[in-house]
Amino acid sequence: MMTSEQDIVDLQVRISFLEDMCETLSKTIANQDRQLMDMQDQLRLIYQQMLKANDAGIAPFDLLADKPPHY
Repeated sequence: MMTSEQDIVDLQVRISFLEDMCETLSKTIANQDRQLMDMQDQLRLIYQQMLKANDAGIAPFDLLADKPPHY
């Protein structure tokens, strides 16, 4: 079976689009990975701040114990 030149050109075009899509997806994944790492770092900082606040003697808010007198 002979393959025409147009079939080869069509395949080359499709491969080119697939390569572009792979590159775009790779960049997107790399960007999301950086964002996820940043968010994990932020969460660690918040957790550390919460631990320091608890160690500083700050009592947690208790809705039942801290009711205003008019209730």
